[in-house]
Parts: sequence; structure tokens; C-alpha cells
Amino acid sequence: MTEKEIQRINELYHKSKTEGLMPEEKSEQARLRGEYIRAIRQNLKNTLKNVSILEPDGRVTDVGKIIEARDRKKQ
Repeated sequence: MTEKEIQRINELYHKSKTEGLMPEEKSEQARLRGEYIRAIRQNLKNTLKNVSILEPDGRVTDVGKIIEARDRKKQ
């Protein structure tokens, strides 16, 4: 997601609050918001892949391996 797309999301939001949106703008807003949410989820997933949890019993749980295993089950 580019900075320009994020700016467009904000423009559409402000316009919706002041004067309302045309149907084409509403669909553009929905599409951009969907892309934004997907980008945020992917960034979070990539961050979590690099996280390890130290369990109380001393074991280390690699979150990345858990995510990869879950993704394999979905396919």
C-alpha cells in the first residue's frame, strides 16, 4: 500500500463526513480499505514470524513455525 493510496483513503473519509460520496467513490473507498487491511495483516504476520516465546518451563516456542504449520493446514 502506497502513501498515495493511504492519502486517498483519508480524502474519501473526510469527503464522506462533509458532503457524502458518489457510488463510485464508495466502491473505491471499500476497495482501498480492503487493500489496507490486507497489508496490515500481512505486516503483522511477517512480524510474528520473527517472534519467539520463552515459556515458563524454559522451552522456546517459535511463532513463525506455528504460523507456517497453520498456513499449510489451510491449503
